Amino acid sequence: MPWTKKEYPVSLKNFMAPVRSKAIAIANALLAEGSEEQRAIAIATAKAEEWATNRGIKVRKNNAPEVKK
Repeated sequence: MPWTKKEYPVSLKNFMAPVRSKAIAIANALLAEGSEEQRAIAIATAKAEEWATNRGIKVRKNNAPEVKK
């Protein structure tokens, strides 16, 4: 199922809009190539975070829970 700016995985809800949009685009591209949804989400999340960090863009909203790595 391709995602949109209004309908996306719950795991992206705490991302800032530009990062969430990037993750959605990456996940949709991975789905189009035949990846499974969960794998597409995981890869897209990591790549969107990396993309934002490399550009100095804030990744998560202020009220987002802390991420443990």
